[in-house]
Amino acid sequence: MALISVSLLAGDFLHLAGDVEFSCEYADLLHLDIMDGVFVPNISYGFPVTDAIASIATKPLDTHLMIVRPENYVERFAKSGADMLSFHLNATEKPAEVVSLIHECGMKAGIAINPDIPVERLFPYLADCEFVLIMSVFAGFGGQKFIEETYRRVESVKKEILRQGADCLIEVDGGVSGKNAGALKSAGADILVAGSAILGAESPIEAVLSMR
Repeated sequence: MALISVSLLAGDFLHLAGDVEFSCEYADLLHLDIMDGVFVPNISYGFPVTDAIASIATKPLDTHLMIVRPENYVERFAKSGADMLSFHLNATEKPAEVVSLIHECGMKAGIAINPDIPVERLFPYLADCEFVLIMSVFAGFGGQKFIEETYRRVESVKKEILRQGADCLIEVDGGVSGKNAGALKSAGADILVAGSAILGAESPIEAVLSMR
C-alpha cells in the first residue's frame, strides 16, 4: 500500500495547525514544498513556518526543496526537523555530494525531477537515495493537471530499481487524487503526494480513504 503525503501548500495558512493535525491523524507524511522564487517562480514558506510545523507534527516531514544550491540549506532543514529531504537534480552541480550531506545530517535523501527531465538521469543515483520524486506536473504551482506520461516514467524507474536491486522508493507529486492513485500504485509508486485533492476536498477524510 502506498504512503500518503499531504502537501501543506494547499492548507489554510491562517489555521495551518488544524491541517497539520488532520494530516498527522489520517496520512503518513507531511509534505513541505519549499520554493525560493528563483528555481521556481513562486515563494512558499521558510524556516519559521517549517519550525512551527515540526513543533506539533507527529508524522515524518517530507521536505521538497525547489531552490537553487540546495546544499547551502541541508543542515538548516535538518535542524528544522525534516525527516526526508528531496532536491531537484538540475538545481545543483553536485547532486551526489548533496545526497551525502543529507545522509550526514541524519535524513533520508531524495532527488526530484520535473516532467521535462528524462528519468534515465536518475538511474546513477538510485542506489544511494532512499527515494526519488517524479513530478507529475511542473514544480512551483499547486492545482495543476496531472500529466499522463507520468505512468510510463514511473514504470521505467521502477524497472531500473528492480534491475539494480536498489532500496529506493518512488514518490509522485502533482495532480494526484483518488482517481489516479490506483494506476500510480500499479505503475510502481510508493508515496503519493496530494494537496488540494485532500485539503481542498469537501470531505478530506474521504479523499484520503479514496487514495488508500
